Amino acid sequence: MATSSPRTTGENPAGQRRRDAAGTRQLLLDAARRRFADHGYTGTTVRDIADEAGVNVALISRYFSSKEGLFEACLVGAVDELSHAVARDVSLERLPHVIAEQLAGTGLGSRPNQFLLLLRSSGDEQADQIRRNTVRSFAERLATASGWRPGHPDGDRIMLRAQVALATGFGIVLLRSSTGLEPLSSASPQDLLAPMQDLIDGLLRERGPR
Repeated sequence: MATSSPRTTGENPAGQRRRDAAGTRQLLLDAARRRFADHGYTGTTVRDIADEAGVNVALISRYFSSKEGLFEACLVGAVDELSHAVARDVSLERLPHVIAEQLAGTGLGSRPNQFLLLLRSSGDEQADQIRRNTVRSFAERLATASGWRPGHPDGDRIMLRAQVALATGFGIVLLRSSTGLEPLSSASPQDLLAPMQDLIDGLLRERGPR
């Protein structure tokens, strides 16, 4: 009786399953980030996310434990991408370029909805703490580019101005995404660069003691 020869080519089933799992998880993350950013945490259901991702809703529990766990994973992903784009040691001269690219959704690792995601509250304390820490961290990066350091004698003034600059950026994202206000909504990074340069110069560039 002839026996079949062992398979020497083709996909390893275990490896295929691992790749399928990773792909499915990423589909859920991408769909969740869009949904949470556009509709908010309470306005998004796990069924919405699963349907947009094209997978079984039960897989959300398998990969993320819960809706809260998925939201937290989305925040962590957004934080990682933004952290690569807005380096802690970015110079004040480079800062307007980086911000303009991120606001327009064209910068390194940039997604148009990740700033919106950082504005969404879930009611889950752990996820919301990640969100607050991230916003605080970006404000510190802006302030650091202006010379702020912990214990700086003028630190509160510098930090406030950095937070105002950050709030302006978030406001731009909200208006671009929700109002269709022109020319802001269709502005390119180059279009945004000059206004951002004026904003950063006015708020963060030192002009001596006040």
